[in-house]
Amino acid sequence: MLQVWPLEGLPEVHEGDDLVALIAAAVGDTLADGDILVVTSKIVSKAEGRTVATDDRDEAIRAETVRVVASRTSSDGHVTRIVENRLGIIAAAAGVDSSNTPHGTVLLLPVDPDASARRLAAGLRERTGAEVGVLISDTMGRAWREGQTDAAIGAGGVHVFEDLRGKADAEGRPLIVTMPCVADELCAAAELVKGKSLRRPVAVVRGRADLVGALDLPGARSIIRPADRDMFALGADEAYEQGYAAGAAEVWSETRG
Repeated sequence: MLQVWPLEGLPEVHEGDDLVALIAAAVGDTLADGDILVVTSKIVSKAEGRTVATDDRDEAIRAETVRVVASRTSSDGHVTRIVENRLGIIAAAAGVDSSNTPHGTVLLLPVDPDASARRLAAGLRERTGAEVGVLISDTMGRAWREGQTDAAIGAGGVHVFEDLRGKADAEGRPLIVTMPCVADELCAAAELVKGKSLRRPVAVVRGRADLVGALDLPGARSIIRPADRDMFALGADEAYEQGYAAGAAEVWSETRG
């Protein structure tokens, strides 16, 4: 049976706080081998000092952006940008967050979420004596679907995929490409109990001990699809404009030749 519950009693997190100590104090002796803690990226960023003083969120987004995938301006002038950030994550606003932060500041994602997750997992294993895993989650939209959900951006001591390729389905047919991203599924489940405004940034998942393993397992970075297999590298309008420009350039070259 899968059980998911929020961790109560965590204080507001500030730069320099020891997250291992704070989480360990909140869980007490309740953790068991195989438990997975899902930690909201915001408190990791706060503890690691990723708060930036700026009144211009767009400037912070541009600084974190590697590549613009799509940009749209609404009727009220609001600009939404889907971009690839320095972590390789494609998301709105490069993961730059201005909610629940002091006025005049924004919060950036952790520098290396996988390393952060591994440090947390190692520290909690040492403090509690339980072999636990840690996922660091962030909220993202999804292509073709409205709304947002939480997904894994960091993983320590957790298998992020459940590889079912080569196994058979209930009818005996072989599974060819089935590889659920269980890290994302667990982060989404944890968000159901953490909530967005309840100040419960950590949840415990119990019942998937089979996913917990060595601290050097591939992290959440391995979830990001490589560029050579990215079928959706640009937004529809951007792809059209790029193709139109390339076609126009080719026609121009032929007429000049």
